Amino acid sequence: MNINPILLVSAVAGALALPASVGNAGAPSLDEKSKNIIAVQIRRQGFACTNPQKAERDQTIGNPDDPIWTLTCENAVYRVHLIPNQAAKVERLVSEQKSDQP
Repeated sequence: MNINPILLVSAVAGALALPASVGNAGAPSLDEKSKNIIAVQIRRQGFACTNPQKAERDQTIGNPDDPIWTLTCENAVYRVHLIPNQAAKVERLVSEQKSDQP
């Protein structure tokens, strides 16, 4: 089944814009949904995201109508700019992971 990437990004942006109060008790939180939705989107665009850990809106860069997210995965950290009706703009950030080796 082929999914139109434009519709997918529109659906992602719409789902992430829902207020946090929407939902049922026991349902995944908005933060949980956000990290999974954004991870799916960047994977579809060819980026690796193993075990998404968190997604946070970057209030200093984006604005309410134009969200920019920082997605932390087990293997990388990305800045993701979700744009309705277009592919997301994805930038891999340098992660500050500590190495066990000297």
